[in-house]
Amino acid sequence: MDDAVYRAPPTDGVLIAPLDEFTAVYHRASGITHLLTEPAPQILAVLGEGGLSLDALLDRLGQNYDLTDGTREALAARLDELIEAGLVEAA
Repeated sequence: MDDAVYRAPPTDGVLIAPLDEFTAVYHRASGITHLLTEPAPQILAVLGEGGLSLDALLDRLGQNYDLTDGTREALAARLDELIEAGLVEAA
């Protein structure tokens, strides 16, 4: 999915609450609350509804956050996890 565009749910589709090292994300469409750790909340924040490619997302995350594992492969793995959880879509 090198040319995929990744999108987060609409802002009114999730409730986000930071909880110490975790972030609780309630996904209204599924009724599921997810507990996320870095960098997943940051990925959702940067993605937004408009969507970004993998390279654009990696670049934006690098500009806004101190990435400890800032590789394409690591980001692709996190995106796959968020897609599986239903919190990110790829088109």
